[in-house]
Parts: sequence; structure tokens; C-alpha cells
Amino acid sequence: MKKGILLVNLGSPDSPEPKDVKKYLGEFLMDERVIDVPLWARTLLVKGIVLNTRPKASAKAYKKIWWKEGSPLIVLSERLQEKIQKQVDYPVALAMRYGSMTIKEGMQELADKGVDEVFLIPLYPQYAMATTETILVLAEEIRKEFFPNMKVTDLKPFYNNPDYIKVLSNSIAKHLEGKDYQHLLFSYHGVPERHIRKSDITKSHCDPSPKGCGECCKNQSSAHEFCYRHQCVEVTRLVGEHLGMTEGTFSSSFQSRLGFDPWLRPYTDRTIERFGKEGMKKMAIVTPAFVSDCLETLEEIAMEGEEIFHEVGGKDFTTIPCLNDNEEFVALISKWINEWATAEEAVIA
Repeated sequence: MKKGILLVNLGSPDSPEPKDVKKYLGEFLMDERVIDVPLWARTLLVKGIVLNTRPKASAKAYKKIWWKEGSPLIVLSERLQEKIQKQVDYPVALAMRYGSMTIKEGMQELADKGVDEVFLIPLYPQYAMATTETILVLAEEIRKEFFPNMKVTDLKPFYNNPDYIKVLSNSIAKHLEGKDYQHLLFSYHGVPERHIRKSDITKSHCDPSPKGCGECCKNQSSAHEFCYRHQCVEVTRLVGEHLGMTEGTFSSSFQSRLGFDPWLRPYTDRTIERFGKEGMKKMAIVTPAFVSDCLETLEEIAMEGEEIFHEVGGKDFTTIPCLNDNEEFVALISKWINEWATAEEAVIA
């Protein structure tokens, strides 16, 4: 069997123009694993309300961060792909869950090169319904329909992998070198609390509400394999431990909530606001739920977050980039690819 690699990231509009943003948001928000309500309710919300009100504002935000080469997320993902390709002997394709560069096209690109065994790498450190799960479910549907003879193996969430923690910690330390800050905030993309409960395979462990928030994450459970909140706070804990940070000088929060249902807390914007109101003058922020910088990191955090901090009296707001095409990160993914390929070959032999 000929092996190949498929990297899959979130996706992006084709341009920052309202029509392209509307098309992208329509596909993204109609995903039943993103907005997990009945189809009629999702259709009413997305097509009846969101797509008639949000595209212009979102397009304005995209224009603030758009690069000459295109969408930052796409450009950075392509750079990652190119660097990995130089370090492995297997064809590496890139796809997006939403928008152009579809998963089907990525699998077809590999199939055209004779690949019939694929290592699928969702570019998310943590597992969540709206990220890893939706990629794996769609990829399997496409495989069954169009590539029935293709074998697909996926990379499991690597949030607690010691090598990943080391790479992430090194990146954070490098970008904080020479910086004076009072607190490091780990901001993760938010999800509704109900997503955590739905992903709880024990149906009795997870309580993401403010009352129970954090306690169940500290207790060992098989639920942690699919618990996004646990995996996020575990990254924070492990990085803090690796860097020898003092308790109270770092914490976790969650950004990008949508609608009126309760989402994971504490909320990033309110946390930044609270820091400033409590007299904090210098803070740093990192976004480890993302591998590539995108709208949520470049605009929501680096621009809106800094504005909030300054409005309430804060002074220095340091934003730490995602890993992007960091050389250590490239080497780590390449190592995982080679380990997968070698293990497969050993089984065959």
C-alpha cells in the first residue's frame, strides 16, 4: 500500500468580501456538530437570522487581518504543509473542513498519486465535536462513497503529548523573552456547555457549568478522552508546569461564544476586562486551541482583546502567535508521520 498524509484545518472564506463570507458562514454554521440543534431550528437561526445580519460585520473583521497572499489561516497552513513535505517521504496534501480546498479534493489529490493508505491529521490539539469530530465524520463519509478501498488512520488529539507540550512551551517562552507581564492567559475557542455533556461517554462525569466547572476535570475519568474542557485546562496546567510558572500567574479562559446558551467559562473578553479593572497593567495571551493564526486570534484577541484591556486601564498587551509553521512543530508532526509509517510497515512485515 502507498502511504500519504492529509492535513485538515478549519477553513476560510475565499475572500473578505461579504458574499464569500456569507457562503463560508452558511456552510460552517449549518454543520450539525457546530450548532447542534434540530435542522429546522438551525435553518431558522442560520439562514433566517445570522446570514442576514452577520456577513457584513464578519467581512469587515476579515479585511482587517487579510494578507496580500490571502487568508492567514490558509497561507500558514500551506507553509506548514510545504515544510512537512520536505521532511517526509510521503505525499502530503492539505484540506479544509469548510470552504474551498475540501476534504474530498485532498483525498482525491492523494488517490491520484496512487495513495491508498492515508494518515489523517486534524490540526487541533484538543478533541471537540465542532473540530476533530466533524472532520473525522465527514472524512469517513467521503471515504465510503468515493474511496472505498482507501484505508484512513487518524492522529489522536495530542494536547497532553510531552513533545507537543515542550514545543508549545518553547514557543511561548521565546515570544515572552524580554517581556514584562503580570499574567499569562491561555484563551481557548469556546463551545456550548451542552457539547461537553454530549461528548461525555460516561454520561455522568462532566459538569461544565460555573458551579461544577473545573472540579470534574481534576478527577481521572475515561470521559477525558473526549472532554474538550479537560483537554484545554490540561494544556494550561502542563505548560505552566513545564515553564515553572507560579500558581496565580496563569489561567484559562474561552472565547468566541455565539447565541444565548451558556458556553464554557470564564469568558476571555470578560476576563481581560476584569484584569484591567483590578489594576493589572501588563498581560500576555496565547491561543493553544489553534495551530494556525486566524480571525479568532488575529482580530478577536490581538485587536479586540487589546482594545478591551486598554479601555479599562491596561497598558501592555502581548499576543503570542500560534505555532503556525514553527520549525519545532514541523519536526514534531514529521516525527509522528514517520512513526506511523514505520509502525504500519512493521505490522505488514
